[in-house]
Amino acid sequence: MVDRAAQRRARAEEADALLYLLLSKACDALGLSKKGQPTEGVALVAVGGYGREELSPYSDLDVMLVHVEGYPRVDELAAQIWYPLWDSRTKLDHSVRTLDEARQAAADDVRVALGLLDARHVAGDSHLTLQLRSVLMADWRRTARDRLPALAQACRDRAGTVGELAHLAEPDLKEAYGGLRDAVVLRALVASWLVDVPHPVVERARQDLLDVRDELHAVAGRGTDRLVADVTGDVAAGLGLPDRDALLRHVYSTGRTLAHVCDVSWRRIESLVARPPRSRRRRTGGPLLLALDEGVGQHEGEVVLMPDARPERDAALGLRAAAVAADRELVLSPSVAARLTATAADLPEPWPGEARRLFCALLGAGPGLLEVWETMDQTGYISRLLPEWDTVRFRPPQSAVHRYTVDRHLLETCVEASSMVRDVRRPDLLLVAALIHDLGKAVEGDHSVTGAAIAAVVARRLGFGEAEVDTITLLVRQHLMLAQVATRRDLDDPMTVDLVAGIVGDTETLDLLEALTYADARAAGPAASSPWRLRLVGELARRVRGELSGGGAGLWNETPPLPTPELHQVVGVGRLGVTVSEHHGDLRVNVAVPDQVGTLSTVAAVLAVERLAVRSAVITSVEGLGISSWTVAGSAPDPVRLRDRLAVALRDNSDLVRRLAARDPARKGPAARVDLLPEASETATVLQVRAHDRPGLLYDVTAAIAATGADIRSAHVGTLGAECVDVFYLTDSHGSPLEDEDARVTAKTVLDRLTS
Repeated sequence: MVDRAAQRRARAEEADALLYLLLSKACDALGLSKKGQPTEGVALVAVGGYGREELSPYSDLDVMLVHVEGYPRVDELAAQIWYPLWDSRTKLDHSVRTLDEARQAAADDVRVALGLLDARHVAGDSHLTLQLRSVLMADWRRTARDRLPALAQACRDRAGTVGELAHLAEPDLKEAYGGLRDAVVLRALVASWLVDVPHPVVERARQDLLDVRDELHAVAGRGTDRLVADVTGDVAAGLGLPDRDALLRHVYSTGRTLAHVCDVSWRRIESLVARPPRSRRRRTGGPLLLALDEGVGQHEGEVVLMPDARPERDAALGLRAAAVAADRELVLSPSVAARLTATAADLPEPWPGEARRLFCALLGAGPGLLEVWETMDQTGYISRLLPEWDTVRFRPPQSAVHRYTVDRHLLETCVEASSMVRDVRRPDLLLVAALIHDLGKAVEGDHSVTGAAIAAVVARRLGFGEAEVDTITLLVRQHLMLAQVATRRDLDDPMTVDLVAGIVGDTETLDLLEALTYADARAAGPAASSPWRLRLVGELARRVRGELSGGGAGLWNETPPLPTPELHQVVGVGRLGVTVSEHHGDLRVNVAVPDQVGTLSTVAAVLAVERLAVRSAVITSVEGLGISSWTVAGSAPDPVRLRDRLAVALRDNSDLVRRLAARDPARKGPAARVDLLPEASETATVLQVRAHDRPGLLYDVTAAIAATGADIRSAHVGTLGAECVDVFYLTDSHGSPLEDEDARVTAKTVLDRLTS
């Protein structure tokens, strides 16, 4: 086994010996030696990669000649050192500076500062080098809090220009995000004393990339950091790897590790910089640990577990923490993810409804998904949830159309799909299909066919019903169909439309497949998502939708939620009653209140203040009562206390409104949609609301409706993942549908309330 690290050190030692000899000879020639040694006040210092003793075969020598102010003939001395190196065609990056000049250069340019943090004595006055290192390190620690935001921006700019190491077909080992440059940045973050970095993980990844670069130099016969396709086979062979794909997976894995550590470190730095000084925090008395959800809290910008959380007992706790972190675009603490991987209870199969909902909420969180998923993936938690993920992790793209590895493409598809959850009735099915649609690429054969079989297994494990499993399987099996038919068949031929209509079967499935097609194409890259391709897909979907429009699935029925015997059990003293029970593993809260405008919003507010998250609800009017049956998540409430709080709130809800306004809202996600459905009912005005779930959402909607004077005859509330799809049947004071203008005003009032 070749010890490449030892070879790098040997190259540095060889360069050290040469520079020592050149300095000694130059000082002798200029009469600047005493007893055969250079006089005090001048030193040769290795900086950058040379200072770290990590020279690859064709690396530059980065050297600084440091001298005290007024040192004699320093320019001549420098020339006698540099010229022999140039004559030997050694690539040299050199400078001549006093201590003050070195400090000023570091202050003016953060990249110079990073290189000087690795300053190492080579020859001459070692006390001068020690003084240089001391003042530069002190300066860095003193100014780091102010300088790190600019360094973070520089890293983001570089990532935007060069790309991410883990996703480039021909990665730049040094400049790409997650490459050697970022490993140096992480060393600087450690040196600042402001943030902890997992040093063994970073050092192992850095050494792995250096090994690849050493072999790349040897194969290319020159200094280069870009792993181009022409040399990957030879580089893989030199490293003892079987082929190009194995090499790329190794590089991608290493780059992802470094990029993830960078992401977490920068988020911690941003949180640190944004926090007030400790003295001011003590005066304000702000909470150090903020409760966000059951067992989950926030501490200094990171999602953590509450002190009483027990992952070994609560199998859904990890998904809850991940969904909260992604939704709020916070860091999921890596130590928490590691604890969950090691100790969390296994989810039963099939998964319970709450776990499935949290998983879909995580997938629908938008860009916040990426970093949280990476944290869970790095610690092994994803493998516990979705073992099939291991087969596509770091798998290189097989087509030039794709810009990401297979696993990252699947996550990017989820991010793209999250922006279209308002356009489909079942966003949970869309998001799950987006995550798993390319799992078949790890199996020989047509990945759509093999992936469909995998999708069925995964969907059943997640706890979906057989009809839902069939839909997810169809989406995966046909995820390329719309694009292929749209670009290869004549859209004016009726058989083209009949073919697609026969496969999708109904408009609801067509909506899902169209959204998945767009998300898949946009996640793949510009070649797959050209305006021409997407326009053809949209036109095909429009024509198929016209063909299928007569066979839609219809809307919710207006069935009362409770039979008459149970109705009498709910009603309590003064025709106000509350019961709490368990229903198929969920909490069921049944409420009866006198039926009048605004009472529904009061019930919703009470549930929100009690930290009961509404998963579904059916509401109707029976015998002069507003009867509502709520499926909720959270700790089981005391029905007597709930009834008493509701009685107080029905008299005066101002305290409820104030407490809801003070609650920390979740991310709003894509803009809410409020639609009138004129064909849905002949006896009521039907209003459909699609919005991102958050505490108090249902209160906001129902309060806005009540403010217009409209009466809610019945309502059907559903939470799918992190998305709410709520339908309200509205009437006027006479029990008739709203006038057209009143209906439009009501819809606008609700939308304004949700977007203000």
